[in-house]
Amino acid sequence: MLLLAAGNGTRLQPYSNDWPKCLMPINGEPLLHYWLETAKAIDADKVLVNLHYQSEKVQDFLSRPSLEGRAKAVFESALLGTAGTLRENSQFFSGSTIFLAHADNFCQCDFNSFIRYHQTARPKNTALTMMTFDTTSPETCGIVETDQLGVVTAFHEKISNPPGNLANGAVYLLEPEVSEWINANPEVTDFSTQVLPKFVGRIATWHNSGIHVDIGNIQALKVAQNLATRDCTGRAKNFLKLDDEWAQKFAKHPIHQLIAEQK
Repeated sequence: MLLLAAGNGTRLQPYSNDWPKCLMPINGEPLLHYWLETAKAIDADKVLVNLHYQSEKVQDFLSRPSLEGRAKAVFESALLGTAGTLRENSQFFSGSTIFLAHADNFCQCDFNSFIRYHQTARPKNTALTMMTFDTTSPETCGIVETDQLGVVTAFHEKISNPPGNLANGAVYLLEPEVSEWINANPEVTDFSTQVLPKFVGRIATWHNSGIHVDIGNIQALKVAQNLATRDCTGRAKNFLKLDDEWAQKFAKHPIHQLIAEQK
């Protein structure tokens, strides 16, 4: 499992000036912790988290005693792009199916169903499965068109008046073929604009009818607070335990008050 957590969070400024995007609190819990709980729920045997912006704060979070051994962190001195990160860490996944997620999304759904679909029900000849969701702001998302089998036939990346509201959720299951193609094309860095177009006609889709919010701006961060009442398995959420120094400091951080005051 690769969790992308290196972004600068520019659209979340000024909140992100002092706190990394991937650790923004969602109903009091760091966003990245939801993804680590997802990894646990699906029995992901290896989890990699890439770091860049305010990496020391993310590393401190990952070094908590309660998270020991749950994930390996890799630092990028310069952002590599999603494809670049996959290529740089290709040995970590050693030819296996990769669960790839942008950890700046708040996503709650039946992830095991997502995986089962990819393993047993996706159309033949597809090399990856993309999670989709219905968006209320299609002009800000990557909108996809699909055929009757749910295979992607076209992309529309953040354009005015796109044809529909079926959006790319930036959560994927990738077969080794995708990684092999990325490794063979070292000039490729951007997944959305350079990798996905190469596989049009071979991208299966699985629809998330649960919760999916791109925490890309302050308003979206606010919206997510009211949605985070259950974990990825559907159980009442109760992740936060003030049992270590990091959690106690986090509970007192001004970011919570900033979000509470946001109208």
